Amino acid sequence: MEYNVALEGLLLLVIFLISWKSFRYICSLYKDAEKEPVTILITGAAGQIGYALVPMIARGIMLGQDQPVILHLLDIEPAAEALNGVKMELIDSAFPLLKGILATTDVAEACEGVDVAIMLGGFPRKDGMERKDVMSKNVAIYKAQASALGQYASPNCKVLVVANPANTNALILKEFAPSIPEKNITCLTRLDHNRALGQLAERLNVFATDVKNVIIWGNHSSTQYPDVNHATVSTCRGQKPVRQIIADKNWLDTEFIATVQQRGAAIIKARKLSSALSAASAACDHMRDWVLGTRKGTWVSMGVCSDGSYGIEPGLFYSFPVTCAKGQWSIVQGDCAPSTIFMWCMINLRNFISSSIVTMAGLKIDEFSRSKMDATEEELKLERTLARSCLNTQL
Repeated sequence: MEYNVALEGLLLLVIFLISWKSFRYICSLYKDAEKEPVTILITGAAGQIGYALVPMIARGIMLGQDQPVILHLLDIEPAAEALNGVKMELIDSAFPLLKGILATTDVAEACEGVDVAIMLGGFPRKDGMERKDVMSKNVAIYKAQASALGQYASPNCKVLVVANPANTNALILKEFAPSIPEKNITCLTRLDHNRALGQLAERLNVFATDVKNVIIWGNHSSTQYPDVNHATVSTCRGQKPVRQIIADKNWLDTEFIATVQQRGAAIIKARKLSSALSAASAACDHMRDWVLGTRKGTWVSMGVCSDGSYGIEPGLFYSFPVTCAKGQWSIVQGDCAPSTIFMWCMINLRNFISSSIVTMAGLKIDEFSRSKMDATEEELKLERTLARSCLNTQL
C-alpha cells in the first residue's frame, strides 16, 4: 500500500516537472514571437546624426531591449556610397535586435511600410544663402517626402522631424501627407530640453536625472524659451523648485536662457561641425517616451501641432510640455483656478473671436514667460508665411 502511494507521488512529481518544463518552453516561444519588428525610416542616414543614431536604434535604446527593428536608410544619390558604408558597418556589428537593413536613394522604396520615420535629411544653410533660399530647398524636399510617406508608410506611422527648420518642415509635411494623423507628426525640441537639464544640473552640481519638468516653448531656434518656472530638483528633503535652490533670478532669466538658445552655435564653433551625438540621443529620447510613455510626474518637451493651448495659434508646430502614454502625447494642462482661466481667456480673446477651438487653461504663465512665448510664436508665423510663398512659387 505504502509502495503504491509512493509510486503515485513520484509519478505526479514527474508529470508536474514535465508540465512545468513544457509550460516554460511554450512561454519562451511566445516571448520570442510576441513582438514583430518595427520598421524605421531614417532620412539623411549617411550624415553625421544618422551615423550616430543607427547604432542607438539597433541596440534598443530607442524602442526597448526587447523590440526587434528593421532599418530603412534613405539619402540622396551623391551620398549613396557613404550610405552603403553605413549599411556595411551595421552588418558587421551583428546587432541582435536588427532584423533587416534597406539602404536606398529611392524615397518610395524607403517609405514602404514604415512604422516610424525619423526625418534627418534637409538642405543646410550655406554661406551667402538667403533665408528664403534655404526654405525653398527644404519645402521642396519635405513636400516630396511627405507625399511618399502618405502613400507608402503604415497608416499609423509616427513621424519625428529633426532637420531644420524643424517646426516648419513638420508643418509642410502635415499639409502634404493628409493621410498621416496630425498627432502622429512631431518635431524635435528634446535636444533643447536636454540641454536645459544639463545646464541646470551643472549649476546645481547634481545628475541630469535629478532635474525634471523644464519646458522648451516654441521654435527650435534662437527664439525658443527655456522655462524653469515649473522645474524641480531632487534633494535629500524631496523635490524642490529649481528657482528656490538656485536663487539667482538674473542668471536664470538671462545667461541660462541664452546658453540654451545658442548651444548649437557654440558646438559648431567648438568642433567645426553641428551637434550630432546629442541630437541622435535626443531623437531616441523623444521616440522612446512617445512610444513607451513618460515617467509618472514628469513631462518632456515636444514640437507638436498646437490645439490652441496656452494661447498659441492652432495649427502651428510649437514646442509644449507633454506627457505620453500608450503611444499618445498630451499637452500638459495644469492649474484651472478661476483666476487662471480668466487670464487665459483674456490672452486668447483673438482665438475666441476667430475660432471655435476651446482648450483648457494650463500651467501658470507669468508676464515674462508670456512675452517670450509670444516672440517665438511670431517667428513661427513668419516662417509659415515664407514657406507658403515658396510653395506658391513652386506650384
